[in-house]
Amino acid sequence: MSETAVKAPGVPDANRWKALVFIALAQLMVVLDATIVNIALPSAQQDLGISDGNRQWVVTAYALAFGGLLLFGGRIADLWGRKRTFVLGLAGFAAASALGGAATNEAMMFGSRALQGVFGALLAPAALSLLAVMFTDAKERAKAFGIYGAIAGGGGAVGLILGGFLTEYLDWRWTFFVNIPFAVIAAAGAWFVIREPEGGRNRSPLDIPGVVLSTLGLVALVYGFTRAESDGWGDSVTVVMFTASAVLLTAFVFVESRVKAPLLPLRVLTERNRGGVYLSLGLAIIAMFGLFLFLTYYLQVVKGYSPVKTGFAFLPMIAGMITGSTQIGTRLMTRVAPRLLMGPGFLVAAVGMLLLTQLEIGSSYAALLLPAMLLLGLGMGTAFMPAMSLSTQGVEPRDAGVASAMVNTSQQVGGAIGTALLNTIAASATTAYITDHIGSATSPSQQQLVQLEGLVQGYTSAIWFAVGILVVAAVIALTFVNAGRPNMGAAAGAGEGAEDEVPVPVVAH
Repeated sequence: MSETAVKAPGVPDANRWKALVFIALAQLMVVLDATIVNIALPSAQQDLGISDGNRQWVVTAYALAFGGLLLFGGRIADLWGRKRTFVLGLAGFAAASALGGAATNEAMMFGSRALQGVFGALLAPAALSLLAVMFTDAKERAKAFGIYGAIAGGGGAVGLILGGFLTEYLDWRWTFFVNIPFAVIAAAGAWFVIREPEGGRNRSPLDIPGVVLSTLGLVALVYGFTRAESDGWGDSVTVVMFTASAVLLTAFVFVESRVKAPLLPLRVLTERNRGGVYLSLGLAIIAMFGLFLFLTYYLQVVKGYSPVKTGFAFLPMIAGMITGSTQIGTRLMTRVAPRLLMGPGFLVAAVGMLLLTQLEIGSSYAALLLPAMLLLGLGMGTAFMPAMSLSTQGVEPRDAGVASAMVNTSQQVGGAIGTALLNTIAASATTAYITDHIGSATSPSQQQLVQLEGLVQGYTSAIWFAVGILVVAAVIALTFVNAGRPNMGAAAGAGEGAEDEVPVPVVAH
């Protein structure tokens, strides 16, 4: 590590805004990757001869490694140092991306995706906790997390545009290769610019039983939901995975309450503000993942949009998220309590989602989809901003990596649940509609119309559930989160570590 790698605690880092550029670039790369590969998947599947039954592993291999190892990655960041872990994560992610782009068969593709997940699980918590310890002034922190939150929220939609361009005009392999310049620039910048504050390391011995139980438990949980999406909730493997996950995670909590140096100190979870943030963010992500999924299919299958046009159709949501994060959230964060931004933000997003329950085959983009996506973006951006900042408020610096990993974990699990749960609801409603109406369709064109109507019926049925989930997220944010404004001192009931002068916030992927 370079000599300028650390700085004295309590002194604002002169390079903190430069550091934000490189940390945000790394975050953009990870978030882009979540959607960019989905666009390229049909082309990659054809080129590599991946069967329909196995193609889900291109997505699942990444999700399992990333979701399963996040807590471990957060603890490694606290142990090794956040800057070192951040740079290592970037280097590994770039190498795994190069392997994916050069893949010649399905085994090489699946392996590269799993490796991307492993290094992403190191990179994400390190990036977030670095940002948390570098920005200590309340107003500066609000700006920094506003910018970062906009990238975290809008990057997925940018991935749809970039993925469409690269797949349509170059080759699917470029959806992997594009990560390499991102990673190299972010790693080089981080190495020379970031100076990590002293005294924030957690040098306790690694909790090996906790690592094993949490990793296996989270992998079983994420795979259970992924399996439910493709094989149904009653599938024997799905049931075994959920049962195993419940047993492993219960054992994990028991072990963590007993060991001297736990992987996840239970004090991180039990404080009501952080608990409320983890829960409400996880629920909001369930709704968001469902929306991306259904709108992408609606625009491409029902409306006949190209991948590039579909990506551009999501731009209003990105604009709404950027406005909600950097304008509304940042300006009000130091003036009002976080729950008064989170609760109404989730409710505004729910109103946008409610508009989408009116989808029909011939729905107008300008009259229905545009206002719905603007409201969704505004609401989510406004709510995510304070939620991300609050998620490690009052946490001791030695727990910052693990606390940031918990935000990532709640979102990763929320994404897996959202995709599986809402997809199942949509598929059931589509099947029921087609079964009821196909008998009256006599010509092929009428049958095709019934099929499309069935798809839209499925989407709207699932979107109703998403509306309800967002309302529940708002209620949780308004009732659980009781912290005051960031510049009013420690959060109410901030638990252990609340006496620290500066609350440490963190944002999520």
